[in-house]
Amino acid sequence: MPHLKRPRNTEPPSKLREEKAQRSGLRHTVYSVNGNKYTGDWLDDQKHGKGTQVWAKSGAVYDGDWKHGMRDGAGTLSRLQPSSNQYVRVYSGAWQNDQKQGYGTKFYSATARYEGEWVEDERSGWGTMRYDSGDVYEGEWLQDKRHGRGMLLLANQNRYEGNWKDGKKNGPGRFFYLDKGQLYEGFWVDDVPKCGTVIDFGREQALRPPMYPIPEVCVHDVDSVLMEGVARCTATTRCKT
Repeated sequence: MPHLKRPRNTEPPSKLREEKAQRSGLRHTVYSVNGNKYTGDWLDDQKHGKGTQVWAKSGAVYDGDWKHGMRDGAGTLSRLQPSSNQYVRVYSGAWQNDQKQGYGTKFYSATARYEGEWVEDERSGWGTMRYDSGDVYEGEWLQDKRHGRGMLLLANQNRYEGNWKDGKKNGPGRFFYLDKGQLYEGFWVDDVPKCGTVIDFGREQALRPPMYPIPEVCVHDVDSVLMEGVARCTATTRCKT
């Protein structure tokens, strides 16, 4: 009677060893040869789920969500400050594919921070930036620059409201010189006012008003004059580019 060879029900030892080496589920701290360490969840030998990564060389720590080996979801990035030997927050918010993506707050210093929308590690969308100088910008951003509609409030309470392009005042906008009690309204090109009107505004409450108020100027058709000036400024800008 011939002997029938039955197929093996178990996997080859090499494959079993490979599967055992694959990290999955919750693990204690795993150290890398470069000194980095990770504590948290794994899936198919990749950081996946909740976990904390410490980079030995930079002293940075990330605590939050991971997806297929990359920071993805909600998390906080901190960095060790050598002067105080304490960790300070660098960024807290949303991540995607190892980049800041969505809504989050980046801390540039103890007094400077940005809170708002991010796209691929850059400030893009709507957000508020507080500077070390005390100035505050609130408005639209594009590729890490002020771009679109926004308001810049200076530390001395003077403010600009209007359009921005590539980080500079461009297009229609108003600048409130509250320390002088004046208001400029008109057209801007690369942070320079090109065509507009200046009137007294809150002169009685101003800290340093000019000696004399602005005299009233009568123009038959103010709108036409402004439109002509804006057209000239726009034409000049196009010629330069």
